[in-house]
Amino acid sequence: MQNFGPFISSYGVENVGIQNPETVYWNLPGPQLYEQIIRRREGQVAHLGPIVVHTGDHTGRSPNDKFTVMEPTSENDIWWGDVNRSITQQNYDRLYRKLRAYIQNRDIFVFDGYVGADPRYQMPVRIITEYAWHNLFARNMFIREFDAEKLEKHVPEFTVIDMPRFHAEPDFDGTTSQTFILIDFGKRLVIIGGSEYGGEIKKSIFTAMNYYMPKRGVLPMHCSANYGTDTDDVALFFGLSGTGKTTLSNDTKRTLIGDDEHGWSNDGVFNFEGGCYAKVIRLDPDGEPEIYGTTRLFGTILENVVMESSTRRVDLDDGTFTQNTRASYPITHIPNADPAGFGGHPKNVMFLAADAFGVLPPISKLTKAQAMYHFLSGYTAKVAGTERGVTEPVPEFSACFGAPFMPLHPGVYGGLLGQRIDEHGSQVWLVNTGWTGGPYGVGDRMKLGYTRRMVRAALDGELDDVETIEEPHFGFAIPKHIEGVPQDVLNPRNTWEDKEAYDTQAAKLVSMFIENFKQFEDGASTEIREAGPKL
Repeated sequence: MQNFGPFISSYGVENVGIQNPETVYWNLPGPQLYEQIIRRREGQVAHLGPIVVHTGDHTGRSPNDKFTVMEPTSENDIWWGDVNRSITQQNYDRLYRKLRAYIQNRDIFVFDGYVGADPRYQMPVRIITEYAWHNLFARNMFIREFDAEKLEKHVPEFTVIDMPRFHAEPDFDGTTSQTFILIDFGKRLVIIGGSEYGGEIKKSIFTAMNYYMPKRGVLPMHCSANYGTDTDDVALFFGLSGTGKTTLSNDTKRTLIGDDEHGWSNDGVFNFEGGCYAKVIRLDPDGEPEIYGTTRLFGTILENVVMESSTRRVDLDDGTFTQNTRASYPITHIPNADPAGFGGHPKNVMFLAADAFGVLPPISKLTKAQAMYHFLSGYTAKVAGTERGVTEPVPEFSACFGAPFMPLHPGVYGGLLGQRIDEHGSQVWLVNTGWTGGPYGVGDRMKLGYTRRMVRAALDGELDDVETIEEPHFGFAIPKHIEGVPQDVLNPRNTWEDKEAYDTQAAKLVSMFIENFKQFEDGASTEIREAGPKL
């Protein structure tokens, strides 16, 4: 075994059972990782410097291949079910032994860093990868350590080992396919195989933070965050993929704290990560200039983006490989980002939903009870064509706007959110970034310019005292007037030519909410249950 790199930790890879690798590359800087990526033919350099990679069959996460080890230290904490599915310690250990055998005589790359910008809650992590570009991904996404002495003494509290070319044997290993993402909270270790998608590394660490942070009184959140003229004017943007978290938090008039994962402690909000992971399909250079600019910088990784072979210019409008094209980049690539990753307590909280049914208002004010109901619901919608067999809008309910990464019961996170709202008086808003004037296929997608204007009006206090009307199905308070937004747009029913069709569609969506919330009724207060929509 050879160790190579500028900062080699005295706490070696043998501490997680890895024996006899060929060369261990420790904490390589970006340019050296670029050289390794090109030499190993893992990717290509595009015009102006980003690296372009392809992830094969896996162009997104594989939730059906993720399992948690049922072991004594965490067994009673995990919310077991369709999201948190169990695997036995025996199956995990057997597969891990095979994985360690696979690593022998192979080169591996190690990144040592942190998750959590607040030193009081920061967790040292280690990412061990088969691919050089996955190590660059980790270097982009997590918080780096620049002190040589600290790197040489780095001892991780959580480790991810990612070997895409190693595959499981489902019939023998207890997995659902050759792909696996297995988390063992007892060993503080995640092993990944069979998938080249970089997001599996990122979300494995997020899952770990979602397990450990509530035990320390911190609410972990799947949201972006920014602040206005000072760090006490914080806004949070919760939402599932495709709802606009990254887009809306990248505002030239506000400072970005982070784009996807945060903690809310007794002292305020802090970023978990050191980078961003943005969807870039059909990215608009005028509407989203900050994110667009990152796709033209050295150090950015472009996943599954089409590139012209002779000029090396990328085409962000081309979804040949996937609609889920991504850019991974350090947060310092965003001009108006705060690399410190801190903010005060949120004044405003935005729940984003891409409603493909065309029913939800484009912006509405929620009571605390409504906020709790919709946080537990975590609603957005898939549209026709996004998945095989989807021919009409399909609701997607993901508790706390991030159920796949939440190992504890949603009530734990919901309780912490309610406590924070009570303590700091945060105003919660629901923002529909989806369809208006009809469902998907009939209506139109809400204009980004209108959404930005409505969000800025809320954050700037313009809507604090504005007159509202009550939405009849969900009970939301809808502003009657927002300067710069047509008045008819504010009330979704007014945008439909066929009002009866709107009422039918609204009743359909309400029924879906009611059915989904049945799983939370026993643990929810009467006030929260009654804050839901009614037929």
